[in-house]
Amino acid sequence: MEFEEIRLLKQGETGAVHLVREKGGQDFYIRKILQEPCPIYRELKDCRHPYLPKFYDVAITDNTTTILEEYIEGELLSDIELSEKQAVVLIKELCSVLECLHGNGIIHRDIKPSNIMLAKDGHIRLLDFDIARMPRKDLKQDTRLLGTRGYAPPEQYGFAQTDERSDIYALGVTIQTLLKDKAKKPYYDRIIQKCININPDKRYRCIKQVEQAFSYRKRFALCVQAILIVLLLCGMGIGWRREMHRDRPEDTEDGLVILPAPAQPHWDAETGEGVWGNVTGCNDGSGEVAYHFRLYRRNTDTPPDLEEDTWDLENSMRGNGGIDEEAGTYRVNMTPYLKENGYYYFTVSADGDDIHYTDSPYVMSDVFAYSGEFAPELPAPTGLQWRMFETDSSREYYADWSNLEDYADTDSFRITVYDQDGNEITRNIWTKEYIIYRGDRGIKIQKEYLSDFDNKYRFTVEVLTSRPNEYRSFLLEDPVPEEYFSPWYEW
Repeated sequence: MEFEEIRLLKQGETGAVHLVREKGGQDFYIRKILQEPCPIYRELKDCRHPYLPKFYDVAITDNTTTILEEYIEGELLSDIELSEKQAVVLIKELCSVLECLHGNGIIHRDIKPSNIMLAKDGHIRLLDFDIARMPRKDLKQDTRLLGTRGYAPPEQYGFAQTDERSDIYALGVTIQTLLKDKAKKPYYDRIIQKCININPDKRYRCIKQVEQAFSYRKRFALCVQAILIVLLLCGMGIGWRREMHRDRPEDTEDGLVILPAPAQPHWDAETGEGVWGNVTGCNDGSGEVAYHFRLYRRNTDTPPDLEEDTWDLENSMRGNGGIDEEAGTYRVNMTPYLKENGYYYFTVSADGDDIHYTDSPYVMSDVFAYSGEFAPELPAPTGLQWRMFETDSSREYYADWSNLEDYADTDSFRITVYDQDGNEITRNIWTKEYIIYRGDRGIKIQKEYLSDFDNKYRFTVEVLTSRPNEYRSFLLEDPVPEEYFSPWYEW
């Protein structure tokens, strides 16, 4: 088959792209000549998906790769404005084609709006596979460090071998770009932040999970509609059945269980603690429970709209120390985050391990009226020192201070331990009440954190008030002034 060149579309260091036409014919094609062998195109030739261009011929020599592919008319997503609804539809199409590629072992490695075309038929086509690859079990990192800055994940610059989670990172940045200001909506932002986590292990494990996250809102709305219809038809008779099934976790399509939402999140109005029902199966993979929470500040007591309003702070709480086993609840002192007077709400989600469980939906608390912006600050802990006790079997180490009696029983102390290089080694929070209950003067530091004989350690103490409208927490700025550190503990 012979072709005539119509025009040059792109010329770069790696090769050239031409628009061509078969001699005597009417159909146009794309002919790409790359100055290196690219065997990935042979895999693509057999990979069929409606959102991929067709690859008609691939010829590879020692020094070049020549590809003949489908010519597609349309506009690049980087060049057009999309409504929120259009963007979501196209994002789901992008998930669909990436799922197909990953199912065939192909990692694109350059997902971005300028490599996605909106074709004349109204659907996308994913383009430009010049740096795509297939992961190899014998490699710890990619042999070539390529990608588009801002879209490529850290591991694509030599920190590890790329896999489908690398495409998920770039997908997250692309979602953020396509949604523009709408990306700040809590519903979208949660998906984006999970996609672009620096740690690949904290991202979605597969594209299917991202697609399901975008579909979850619609499924939830349909479920709500169905419940309302049943309520209208059955009246109060549904109460017994709903009570019977309300704690049954829902299965996702990939076999993970959606954790039940934390029950009855609310403020302890006296202490400024956030309280919610502890969720079984909620953990970070280490056996410790884990939750995500978001804090909203309002000028009135009108609750925020979780779909439209942005939160003022997002954080996570990990560790079993907040569990009240008798009450079946989890408690977090929220007072460090209350800065300005106003009305505060928080939302909380149970964190799944992404092995057996996936995160629960966020649920909202009641309101807390904060008026302690200009209240006096609690006194600083003084006389910081290390204390060590010999037991029959081992040694125990405590972070201690001399003015414990200056605080209320419900005030909390946050201990942060640093090594000689300034690295944070561990952090722990105990209440004064718990310290007294334990019969200790200070907070116990697990000895495994102090196990390096060539190192030395020191700690700081911050106080989290339990009377937020009467006293402000004593919190340290970064960098911490030297006078607020304990002496060094040296082996």
